[in-house]
Amino acid sequence: MEDERVEVAGVEVSTWHAIGGRRVGSEATFEVRSPADWEHRLASVARGDAATAAQAVDAATVAFPGWAALSAGQRATHLHRLADVIDAEVERIAAVECLDMGMRHESLVERVVPRGAANLRNYADLAAAHEERVWSSKGTRNRVIRMPAGPAVIITPWNAPWMLATWKLAPALAAGNTVILKPAEWSPLSASLLADLAERAGLPPGVLNVVQGIGEEVGAALVADRRVRRISFTGSPEAARSIGATAAHNIVPFTAELGGKGPLMVFADADLDAAAAKAAGQYDDSGQVCLAGTRLLVERSVAEPFLERFHAAADAHVLGDPHDPATTVTPVIHPEHLERIAGFVDRARAEGHEILRGGHLHEGGGLFYAPTLIAPRDNDAEIVQREVFGPVLTFQTFEDEAEAIALANSTEYGLSAIVYTGSQARAERVGRAVRAGTVWVNTFLVRDLTAPFGGCGISGIGREGGDFALEFHADLKTLQILEGSTD
Repeated sequence: MEDERVEVAGVEVSTWHAIGGRRVGSEATFEVRSPADWEHRLASVARGDAATAAQAVDAATVAFPGWAALSAGQRATHLHRLADVIDAEVERIAAVECLDMGMRHESLVERVVPRGAANLRNYADLAAAHEERVWSSKGTRNRVIRMPAGPAVIITPWNAPWMLATWKLAPALAAGNTVILKPAEWSPLSASLLADLAERAGLPPGVLNVVQGIGEEVGAALVADRRVRRISFTGSPEAARSIGATAAHNIVPFTAELGGKGPLMVFADADLDAAAAKAAGQYDDSGQVCLAGTRLLVERSVAEPFLERFHAAADAHVLGDPHDPATTVTPVIHPEHLERIAGFVDRARAEGHEILRGGHLHEGGGLFYAPTLIAPRDNDAEIVQREVFGPVLTFQTFEDEAEAIALANSTEYGLSAIVYTGSQARAERVGRAVRAGTVWVNTFLVRDLTAPFGGCGISGIGREGGDFALEFHADLKTLQILEGSTD
């Protein structure tokens, strides 16, 4: 049977799985539609099951010894070649991702798709440049060696499918593991395109496999396979608990990034124009960003001037087609998600929390929710404590630094935080005191790929980024040889 392909934005994309260097279909399928035009079906995509999962793990297991036997430098050559192919296909990848996920085309072309190539080059070079730790102790010569762990399952979310797929698979491949990538069912097409690009770049068959389907079906089967030796997941805490239980049962290392409810803290000595503009910028991608500062915490003495600036910046947003350069806020991913966002706001309104702006579906129709700001009556409110993952922010004030830190640390989440202040001393104090995996001061979303990335609390376990990701994807061995031994 031949591969089935569809044309998406003028680009041919396979709707089948990529397993062991070939395309594999499934009897069942699921529909993929574009957030920008929900009436238009983009594709019917192969819906994997337990048999598909086993086939993918078979392929990754067979390919593993050959890939693991390559030096880090040889694997780096492969990854650099794939990065070069990505660089040559930025426009085509962006066209598919724009329709599939709904992110702004301009952002994809300028920032997101090129980041995929940067991910591959970064981890390839880090792995190739790694120097083993060597020392003498008690008459022995000691070395710490990174051993490739085995097949790795990588499960990515729908909100940043291209960037997160490359971000996660790059360290796994650089470390010598083979990969089974399972993209989210709401936005799977760029992962399929990535499999084609990997084949074109000459990646050996079975080193990168892509399996599509529903998480509870094929995803659950993948993580339950005892041949899998690493699991990396980005998604909800609820799904992570299930995956984590399976990983624990099989004694498989597991890393998870699980979203956030980040504070954006504004002190009276801050540049209010910059802080308000950045706060209004949290509506980017319709708030479907786990790192977003969704809880605005503003020093009481500057609350009114901050709100004036914030509303002016938010008023300038344009809700529209992600292909239109004038658009600043795009549609949400799916009608189910739009309903979920509306449910949060409706419950907040019913509980008596003040809606300062928005609070309704966009008048123009489509999968848009109006950028919303809510002043909660108390800090225990659901709208403060739970992740909405939409264009909904809350607004609270604080009297002093101690209260600001207490509010910032008052949720179960701890992925990221944003602090605006004119004081270097306060930046250090507050930055250290806030419980979060990343704290930005007077900026946002500036990423160094060598830095650790992950969350505290229910925002996740483990760290990705730099050597932290390479260590996760390796088994460490101490080789200890008696000094003076001869050949």
